[in-house]
Order: sequence, then structure tokens, then C-alpha cells
Amino acid sequence: MFAAGLSFVAMTALVKSLGTTMNPIQAAFLRYALGLVFLLPAIPAILNTRMTRRNVTLFGVRGVIHAAAVMLWFFAMTRIPLAEVTAMNYMTPVYVTLGAALFLGEKLAIRRIAAIGVALVGVLIILRPGFREVSPGHIAMLGTSLTLGGSYLLAKVMVRDIRPSVVVAHLSIWVTVALIPFAIAVWQPPSLRDIGILFLIASFATAGHYFMTLALQAAPVAVTQPVTFLQLIWATLLGALVFHERVDMWVVSGGTLILAAVSFIAWREAVLKRTGNVPPPGSESPPSRP
Repeated sequence: MFAAGLSFVAMTALVKSLGTTMNPIQAAFLRYALGLVFLLPAIPAILNTRMTRRNVTLFGVRGVIHAAAVMLWFFAMTRIPLAEVTAMNYMTPVYVTLGAALFLGEKLAIRRIAAIGVALVGVLIILRPGFREVSPGHIAMLGTSLTLGGSYLLAKVMVRDIRPSVVVAHLSIWVTVALIPFAIAVWQPPSLRDIGILFLIASFATAGHYFMTLALQAAPVAVTQPVTFLQLIWATLLGALVFHERVDMWVVSGGTLILAAVSFIAWREAVLKRTGNVPPPGSESPPSRP
């Protein structure tokens, strides 16, 4: 999970380095299109998986939702500091927990409700509405976390019938397809530098998800979740040293509060499993990434 965190922060910094040289929607499309090369080993598994009309529909809906999340995330990266993007991204598992209760019939005990309340306080600390301007970048990041939560909820439904590796592979394909019309609308010929940076972004994103998968195989989310706090530290340091962004202790405090709440939710799920009061399959919610 430590290696996954470094990979994700490197990915985020590379997106930041693109600046305004490319439209965020075009950048999002090229990130996924270039990343399709990493799906080559998964082609046999994709072809051998029997697909129903319901599966295809769910893959398509998830692709559209995740495409929206990616576009919002790339936009937010050009508008707000690295640390704020990282801290607000911690809200995704909270939305997943709420969505699982509302749509998948999972129980929402009082302790989980309290943890969600704490996470929302963390968001308010980061945004501080009334004390500073809430920019379009902040709104985009809230939308990113919400749509990523929706994407992850659909994944939890799909892994009941289809292998996780195939679900991940289809996500990359469908997101790329969903982004095509938006990318065409804003298309400008990219430079070789931009293409190289975007291929590195795709590489670090793939590496991050691979390392995260290894971590989740080796230990429960309750153990690996707290390690994701290091991402906020790396993002804060990188933003200050490389992009000359001000270190905002309110953002660090709010992000810490959100992560503490998410870690508590993961720990409670682990306790329920040990005591035999097992939540529905896939209820543990690892951190989600565009």
C-alpha cells in the first residue's frame, strides 16, 4: 500500500505538470487510451468471460459514470493544490458506504453513521465555506468522489458474477469509449511531451492499482487503509517543493479527519467479519482512484 501511495501521488503530480497545456477532457481520454496497452495480458480472460445483456448494460453505465469522474478529476487537478485533491479523494469510500446502505441493502449502524458525520466535518474543514472561496475545482473534486463512489458500487455488484480482473479490464475499455465524443469536441494535436507524460500517468496509475491489489490480498482493508494517510503527506510536500503551493494545515487536518473516519469504517467491517456478522460480499471499500 506504501508503494501504491507513491505511485498515485506520482500520477497526480504528472497530471499537475500538464497544467493548462491540454484540455482536461482530452488529457483524460489519452490517459485511458494509452493505458489500454496494459490490458493485452487480460485479453484471453476477457474473451473467455460469458457476458449477459445485464453485464453489458452495467459495464456501459459504469463506464459513463467513471468517465465523468475522470474528467472532473483532471479538471480539479488544474484548479486546486495537490494536497486538497488528495484529501478530498478520501471521501470516496464514505460515499460507497452510504450508497451500499441506500441501494444494496447493507446495514448502516450508528457507529458508521457517526463516522460518516466525522468525514463530512473533515470536508467542511477543508472547504471552509464562508471563510474562503469554494472554487470550481473544489466542486469538481466533490463530484469526482461522488461519481467514483457510484462506479465502485457498480463494481461491487458486478464482481458477484465476473472475475475482478475482468471487471477492471472492462472499465478501462468502456471509459475510453465513453470519453471519445467529449475528446473529439475539444481535440487539439498533442505534443510529444504531453503524450510522454500521459503514458507515464497511465503507467503509474496501473502500477498503483496493481500494488493496491497486492496489499488487499495480503491484509484486510482495516490494516492497509491507514497507510493511505502517507499519500496526503507526499502530496503536501510535493505541492510545496515542486509546485510552490502553500502548506495549508486546515487541509491536512480535514484530510486526516476524513481518513480516520474511513479507517474506522474499515475496522468495523473487519470486526463484523471476525464475529461472524458478515456484511454482503465486497463490502470492504478500498480507496478508489481515477
